[in-house]
Amino acid sequence: MGPFLSNVLQQFKTQVGLKFQLYNSLFTSLPFHRIEKTGILLPILLSDCEEGYRRRKGPVDIIDEFFDRHTSLRSEQERMDVLFRFVQYVERQVVLFDALEDAAFDAVNDISGPGTLKHLASEVSNLGLSKSLSERLRTFSVRLVLTAHPTQFYPGTVLGIIHDLSRAVGANDVPSIERYLQQLGKTAFFKKQKPTPYDEAVSLIWYLEHVFYTSCGRIIDMLKATFGESLPADRPLISMGFWPGGDRDGNPYVTADTTLRVADALRGSVIKCYYQDVRRLRRRLTFEGVEEVLQGLEKKLYDNIFIPGMRTHIDAPEILQTLSGIRDTLIFQHNSLFVDMVDRLMTRVELFGLHFASLDLRQEASVHRQVLSALSPWLAGSMCGYAGLTGAERMLTLSEVCASLPAGWQGEGIVRETIDAMAAVRKIQEANGQRGCERYIVSQCGHAADVLEVMALFVLSGWRREHLNVDIIPLFETIGDLSRAEEVMQELYTTPAYAAHLLRRGNQQTIMLGFSDGTKDGGYLMANYSIYRAKEALTRISRAQGVDVVFFDGRGGPPARGGGKTHRFYASMGREVANREIQLTIQGQTISSNFGTAASAQFNIEQLMHAGLSNDFLADHAVTMQEADLSLFASLAAISFEAYRALREDPSFMDYLVQISPLRFYAEANIGSRPSQRRSGGRLGLKDMRAIPYVGAWSQMKQNVTGYYGVGTALRQMDEAGRFAEVQGLYQRAAFFRTLIDNCEMAMQKCFFPLTEQLRTHPRHGAIWNRIHDEYVLTQRYVCMLSGRAVLMEDHPVERLSIQMRERIVLPLTTIQQFALAKVREFEDHAVSSPLQRVYEKLAMRCSFGIINAGRNSA
Repeated sequence: MGPFLSNVLQQFKTQVGLKFQLYNSLFTSLPFHRIEKTGILLPILLSDCEEGYRRRKGPVDIIDEFFDRHTSLRSEQERMDVLFRFVQYVERQVVLFDALEDAAFDAVNDISGPGTLKHLASEVSNLGLSKSLSERLRTFSVRLVLTAHPTQFYPGTVLGIIHDLSRAVGANDVPSIERYLQQLGKTAFFKKQKPTPYDEAVSLIWYLEHVFYTSCGRIIDMLKATFGESLPADRPLISMGFWPGGDRDGNPYVTADTTLRVADALRGSVIKCYYQDVRRLRRRLTFEGVEEVLQGLEKKLYDNIFIPGMRTHIDAPEILQTLSGIRDTLIFQHNSLFVDMVDRLMTRVELFGLHFASLDLRQEASVHRQVLSALSPWLAGSMCGYAGLTGAERMLTLSEVCASLPAGWQGEGIVRETIDAMAAVRKIQEANGQRGCERYIVSQCGHAADVLEVMALFVLSGWRREHLNVDIIPLFETIGDLSRAEEVMQELYTTPAYAAHLLRRGNQQTIMLGFSDGTKDGGYLMANYSIYRAKEALTRISRAQGVDVVFFDGRGGPPARGGGKTHRFYASMGREVANREIQLTIQGQTISSNFGTAASAQFNIEQLMHAGLSNDFLADHAVTMQEADLSLFASLAAISFEAYRALREDPSFMDYLVQISPLRFYAEANIGSRPSQRRSGGRLGLKDMRAIPYVGAWSQMKQNVTGYYGVGTALRQMDEAGRFAEVQGLYQRAAFFRTLIDNCEMAMQKCFFPLTEQLRTHPRHGAIWNRIHDEYVLTQRYVCMLSGRAVLMEDHPVERLSIQMRERIVLPLTTIQQFALAKVREFEDHAVSSPLQRVYEKLAMRCSFGIINAGRNSA
């Protein structure tokens, strides 16, 4: 370990580890019922857990012995009360740890070092590449799309406390820290009702107002000061996207009215930000010729926010024109006094317009087919029924749709809702500007017709083809869909109706690739290999057709869902993959953990921008994997896929997951509006299961199957075939493959098999447990051989220590959860009906909050 890492590690131990011990002691002095006793007993339980697992005891024995040895409680109800108090206590310990890490962010991250834009500017200057960077800036951009995927187990009230607590910790304001901890003790983590899609939108708009408005603005301010004229004038370098209120895929609660309400909330929110900045400007710009103009702008903004029915017309160009006039007056009449404040506000208006974040619409392809089948009478050539057409007939019929539905048309259900949603796009564009809503994403896209169906539905809803200023984005996720993506896009590019639409949209095609379902479908290595190869193929055919392709990555938090060290993936893309723009989803838990403060958001956005900007002219040519490397990668992916598929198709696989994890109670957590499975009722199957609860269930069991399973088998087979040296060469040469292995290490670092080791000899679940455990041990051994390191994550000591500390905090929770699940199985095995079973089920579910929150990117 070098001196820099050693210093950072020491900073982490001091700023986070030591302070956690100090502030944790404040919990026991808070004026809450039995908190002192809870605070005394919890460390004893933690010690018993650590000792018990060393002695290969199971959670039931550990919990029972704890109560027998350290308390006089004998009834199950009394013991349950204590366990629920432990859950609440640990949840708040995790909040404290989160706040401490947020407060120490600047101390444990090199905010001007490698990966930042300041460092990039220094690099290109030293290498004489400033002109190359200037040219790259003219075409480059980053788009962060906030989604409401149900991975955020903190309610909005608690997120606000974390934000305030971290600021108090940073200022060493002990009285405020104590007050916030008291507030935390009285604030509920569990919501009795699911949030509505609008509730989810409001929660994420908070981040736009308090984090991204500041951090994105600061980045552009810095780039303007450094590169000036090199920045593009016609589009922002950073843009925000937004899914809550627009994402209909699997969520029947998102309606056209919801979409319009969310768009209005986004507009009102950004106007409020401008209003606050104008108020600050008025305190400084008290000069003749400026004050009156600024006052008029302030009134217009005020009326748009606070006076219902009195909203006066205002748009982003008008605001910019007003500010530009003020700027000129300051320069020519007032010695440029405070002109920098005006420049900063103009930058933010250029970035966020009146939309703040572009609202994307998304729906599954099968829904569009269902709607068009219902509308067959209005489709030329499909009077016999749209569903009965061949593929070629569908393409022809869809290309010829040119008229909207007749006036007075009355539809109902999903048909009416789909048409209304598409009509709502025009209303949003009129109020928020075109950037307010100009993308429609087609989930489960497997055919070219899936995209043309959306075009046809837009026309039926009242749009004219030649005026359709909406990008239609196919989403490929499963291994099968990824393999067909090249064929689908080739057919689209050569279909005249779609080629004409692309031409009107500047010959730019955005394609979304999803990591979550790919991993669920094909395992870790195969999913990432398939996406990499799909990107290469799609780049090749797009360039051949003169189309500028942009990839939009649907990434989640954990490595199994495309998360982990995301910026390293973009830095490792070769020249055969289009990289003009970086677009990715930021989901639930990842928003608060990586973008929860202005400082962390700025740092992580800069990391992404550095990765994309430097890829062309700083990256080594060897970054692009050669055919031999790709062939080797393909072999590894194929072997790992077979291993994962064999596990997935084991008859006892789903029974194991449902019985040993809290998966079946996921929906009761009330953390998201979307149903937790695609089809309700009947036996839960892998196909019907959403990727988020699937990955989250494995992470709570501390087995993280989706982040490594099959990797060890693939490496061992290469070793047995005498090809391990080739794999080591691939690891050294290919940054993309190396990043995959690094993220695999992170997934394994969060595993803890002693938690479930009592299943090793279980007659029903033992075979699956041993199979997974053996693969974990095998993967750990071979990954360390491959990297040359003695332990997992050895090169990332701060992150490794953070994981270790977090896992130790929630060890009582994971133990209590497995204890509760064992009790539930006991009731079910004996077919005994008891009110206590429901209490144990609730206990297992309540443990999920602290466990997932501690993982920070676990779901």
